[in-house]
Amino acid sequence: MILPPTSPEIKYCPRCSGPLEERELPFEDRPRLSCARCGYIFYLNPKVVAGTIPEQDDKIYLLRRGLEPRRGSWTFPAGYMELGESVEGAARRETLEETGLDVEIISLVNVYSRPEIGVVVIVYRGRVVGGEPVLGPEALEISAVSPEDIPWDGLSFPSTRWALKDWVRWYASASTGTSGIALPKHSL
Repeated sequence: MILPPTSPEIKYCPRCSGPLEERELPFEDRPRLSCARCGYIFYLNPKVVAGTIPEQDDKIYLLRRGLEPRRGSWTFPAGYMELGESVEGAARRETLEETGLDVEIISLVNVYSRPEIGVVVIVYRGRVVGGEPVLGPEALEISAVSPEDIPWDGLSFPSTRWALKDWVRWYASASTGTSGIALPKHSL
């Protein structure tokens, strides 16, 4: 089946409610779900996750997840992008919702692909420009940590580790008067 392992099985056409069938189509490069009644092709595309690494006074804010999956582990604020918003807008919204912090997008950290679960994670550096850290329903704890104190053994997802590694590399190269931040061997 062409569905990602975490997708619910999709059986019916969103246009006419006819049955969807996995078929080889002459103009496609892989099997597709298409409607046996109206011919509609149901494309399965990855979800976009947008987030920030909020920076303030040489520290970053991380939150301990209050929801599954990976409840209790550490991450930066991020979540699914909604229709009608830009990636940057989604990253700012998620940061405000999850931490109470308003951020200004500074630059892109990187884009991370998780094809095994059907997500693309886009992470930005965010300068805190307002708000106060506030616990909401999605966080058990919010903490400002220095690059040396990132809890590498307790991070939520591979993309969390990848983004924080990239951010630490940027920070080490951009910091004046700093000899660099050594990434722990187990974080690589």
